[in-house]
Amino acid sequence: MRGTFQAMADTKILISGASVAGPALAFWLTRYGFQVTVVERAPSLRPGGQAVDLRGAAKEVARRMGLDERIRAACTDTKGETLVDRKNRTKATIRADDFDGDGVVAEIEILRGDLTEVLYEATRERTEYVFGDRITALDERADGVGVTFASGSRATFDLVIGADGLHSGVRALAFGEESRFVRHLGSYLAFFTVPNRLGLRNWAVGYDDVGRSAGIRGIRDGDEAMAYFGFASPEIDYDYRDVEAQKALVRRFAAGMEWEAPWLLDRMDEAPDFYFDSCAQVIMESWSRGRVGLLGDAAFCPSPLSGQGTSLAFVGAYVLAGELAAGLDTGLKRYEAVMREFVEKTQEMGRENAESIFAKSRTALRMRYLAMRVMRLKPFAALASRKMRDVVNGIDLPDYPRPHSED
Repeated sequence: MRGTFQAMADTKILISGASVAGPALAFWLTRYGFQVTVVERAPSLRPGGQAVDLRGAAKEVARRMGLDERIRAACTDTKGETLVDRKNRTKATIRADDFDGDGVVAEIEILRGDLTEVLYEATRERTEYVFGDRITALDERADGVGVTFASGSRATFDLVIGADGLHSGVRALAFGEESRFVRHLGSYLAFFTVPNRLGLRNWAVGYDDVGRSAGIRGIRDGDEAMAYFGFASPEIDYDYRDVEAQKALVRRFAAGMEWEAPWLLDRMDEAPDFYFDSCAQVIMESWSRGRVGLLGDAAFCPSPLSGQGTSLAFVGAYVLAGELAAGLDTGLKRYEAVMREFVEKTQEMGRENAESIFAKSRTALRMRYLAMRVMRLKPFAALASRKMRDVVNGIDLPDYPRPHSED
């Protein structure tokens, strides 16, 4: 066993992306003894962002990481959501304890930036983080993968993992153009921080209009709030790095919305953070090629409409690290074999949700409110809870050997 751990200590792995999947993978890899470097194109950790969730098997992974308490302490602690019409009249209510805590409002809900901070603090002592740089070229050779960075530096790694999101640069370099793998699901979402105008504490309010929606949730003990806009649309050709163009799109699609929407639009330019992207999925026949692999949204984005993107990243990081520790040569293929069915079930749920996320008429909107009220009745809630459980727990987590550094 000593020889195995020595081999791991001599193995250098480069991870692209320091959001969730990358640091989660670094957590496990460093505990198995691998040398890990994480490169992130942003100059520092990105704050705020949308609220993300841990459900089902991902909660067990967080427990095995020993980070469960720290993650829960940083949660938004949202207890539920009130759905209102344009005149602020309550139409339906959803609670976090519905559906065993794995429903629309999840038991573990945390801002993406806050989760990233927890993971960074848990990994920074054993992981080399390089901010403000990115991979620009990959050259696989007999001795590993030659990597060229935007800064001009070069290095060789035994393995390169792209955990750099929906618009993965590693995926483009190793597998080809994004258009070959990204499937638009017919909608877009935007998130940004605003003052807590409604005084929300541990609660969210959502407003649905035909083909679009808006909402606010209290965060950070009610000192601030996270706003969102969503709208249905065919795929739009825009620069995903042009923030001003993205804000213009939000304003165009939200024009004429009532409730708090006009005030939210006025606050958008003052927000310290802003996130906008397509609700899309990444569909690939394989998540690895030679010594280059993909993880999280870069490999199998299920779309935000599944509520499972972060959970897949957590579970995928656990499985990938465990399989690489079991055998570097077979680890990438074994990881895919273990994860594939779980990913496909989740993506199927994401596609189903995409069909109904935005009402197509006022009548459909009224039917949605009725359905939400009915779903909270005991017989229907039990049925919905069972269906959700089947997806979020749709993997038997392997029991990998205990990491060497924890002995």
